[in-house]
Amino acid sequence: MSAISRRRVLRAAGFGSLAAAGAAVLAACGETQVVEKVVTQTVEVEKIVEKEVPVEKVVEKVVTKEVIVEVTPPAGPLSGTILVDGSSTVGPISQAVAEEFQKQFGDVRVPVGISGTGGGFKKFCAEETDVSDASRFIKSSEQELCDENGIGYIELPVAIDGIAVVVNKQNDWIGDSITAEELKTMWAPEAEGQVMNWSDVRQGLPDQPLLLYGPGTDSGTYDYFTKAINGEEGASRGDFTPSEDDNVLVQGVSGDAGAVGFFGLAYYEQNADILKALQIDGGDGPIFPTTENILTGKYSPLSRVIFIYVSTVAAERPEVQTFVEFYLKNAPNLVGQIGYVPMPAEMYDIALERFASRKTGTVTALEGVNASPNSVLEAWKAGA
Repeated sequence: MSAISRRRVLRAAGFGSLAAAGAAVLAACGETQVVEKVVTQTVEVEKIVEKEVPVEKVVEKVVTKEVIVEVTPPAGPLSGTILVDGSSTVGPISQAVAEEFQKQFGDVRVPVGISGTGGGFKKFCAEETDVSDASRFIKSSEQELCDENGIGYIELPVAIDGIAVVVNKQNDWIGDSITAEELKTMWAPEAEGQVMNWSDVRQGLPDQPLLLYGPGTDSGTYDYFTKAINGEEGASRGDFTPSEDDNVLVQGVSGDAGAVGFFGLAYYEQNADILKALQIDGGDGPIFPTTENILTGKYSPLSRVIFIYVSTVAAERPEVQTFVEFYLKNAPNLVGQIGYVPMPAEMYDIALERFASRKTGTVTALEGVNASPNSVLEAWKAGA
């Protein structure tokens, strides 16, 4: 499935026909141009006027605007290949950006691989890729590997994501919510071989076998979830079904009534017709993973900023420099269409400044920084 086909704006249509009206407006603005592409959706709506009157069909036209900010390369036409790999959570964003970028710069190839955040950093720190997608901060061990190989990196947040906890649609015993403590009961290392049925999670639940699905251990989502729920990154029971492919997790949970799993919110939203997302009670009452709740931090503790890391060596190549600028200028408009939450505008502006100045390192060098947007922003302002 292409990245663009995964965009929520297209999935939400689900009916009628889509007719592209093409690029419409070009407005020069310094070194950038704004292109508004108007997509017309023809929607058939059944309108019943009276019982005795036959159904009258009314055609409504809904216009959706997709704003693409074009960038001017440093010098002349661009060509070459930009290698991107890493997180399955960030991958759809990078794929969407790459597709739009290649429409403007057809001689530049931008293949986007998905090997998990940890797998992506292994390649990145070995100078096998130019940009690494990451759904968590770079670890100290990964920093050391990059340092050993002389790889500098620029840490750039690109969106905010929530981790959805999902169950099978047939699961009517759990209700609409689960507590963070109950998730720990399920996923803690000591749960292995002990917490095997839903009745072990909460009193009054049936003796239905508990089948767990989650991202693989190379996944940044796995690292973040285990830290947020179990208190230690990577601390988890081992008897669950792992996969770096979130679509495999979707299929697993949707295929068994007793299944439960977790992954990035965007994958739930693409499959809401076959999965049930639970509200999470982190101590202040059950909260559903909506855009507003994720942006405000109410959906706690399972919301975080997600990143790209850019090699300082690669950043000096004109095609990479142009791609990263294009990425940061268009992410605010694209991430929401794919199912993620755009960061506040100020964060994209500062990210562009940090890239332009080639600000290296990670904000976690400042003690107490976490993956919430406010924490990252405060760390930047403190000089991290």
